[in-house]
Amino acid sequence: MTPNLLLAMTSVLGLGACVGSTAVEAARPEPATAAYARAILVPDAQPEPDSPAATAPVPVEQLLPAPDPARRRAAGPPVSRVEAANRAATREPSRDHYVNAVQVYAWTEGALYRLYTAPERVSDIALQPGEALVSVAAGDTARWVIGDTTSGAGAQRRTHILVKPSAVGLRTNLVISTDRRVYHVQLESTPRTAMASISWTYPEGELLALRNGGAADAEPAVAAGVAVEALQFGYRIQGDDPPWRPLRAFDDGSQVFIEFPSSLAQGEAPPLFVLGQSGRAELVNYRVRGRYYVVDRLFAAAELRLGERRQQVVRIVRDDEGGPRRRRGRPS
Repeated sequence: MTPNLLLAMTSVLGLGACVGSTAVEAARPEPATAAYARAILVPDAQPEPDSPAATAPVPVEQLLPAPDPARRRAAGPPVSRVEAANRAATREPSRDHYVNAVQVYAWTEGALYRLYTAPERVSDIALQPGEALVSVAAGDTARWVIGDTTSGAGAQRRTHILVKPSAVGLRTNLVISTDRRVYHVQLESTPRTAMASISWTYPEGELLALRNGGAADAEPAVAAGVAVEALQFGYRIQGDDPPWRPLRAFDDGSQVFIEFPSSLAQGEAPPLFVLGQSGRAELVNYRVRGRYYVVDRLFAAAELRLGERRQQVVRIVRDDEGGPRRRRGRPS
């Protein structure tokens, strides 16, 4: 064999070996370490243990559960929830709570009290006697005239907030802060109808003061051992409007307290009748404590009657629509 032929065969064999080696390398599986390295590879570098990024607090949003879109849609937008709460908290004028031309509301924490006004008419907001005014703030001070004055002296000194709109169709709110509480009043102006005055009753505070012999030392104690936080005020006053018409009725779960104006002692006190399930009027045992009637049982309806030929009748009806009631006694 000539040297040239031997050289050619050697080159061919060498080329074949190279090709075979390349094919084997291509078919060889990739090491597991390379695949594991690609699996943990992330685009952002991890911070050093002592770097500020490593010690930064986790955002609170990441610790909270993800919001439920279905529940959020069912509850409605926040604005609608606020409007619904305001509507539920608004107290409108009621014929049963008028004393002459004064609308008497029962004060409750967080309630909104409506006051209808009219141009060229001044409406009076009367606070509790002895209550000191701290501040008055109105949402619209440009189109509403708001001032204050006082009446009486000493312990009977009373603050009055005077309100007058400049046009029809105005609406705003009034926040009155005193040394005892905060009033939220919703003002609205109408073409002709204006409320002459609004005031409040404070059955819880008055009962507590009488029970403890506080500001009403001249009057006998109404009751002892009454849990003020358990009082229920779901009663409506209906019927005629005599001078002795009750201001409020409430109970503590076993007794009913009927609050009269202070003029009760100046005239004849009306007897109380409880209406049974058959609708018949029955006399019931009660005690007179100052300007309160204390009835030692609960009732669904009762009547105060006075007179013979032209009898004046005022009905007291329990309203159970305000939610569950705590009862220790048995209602009629």
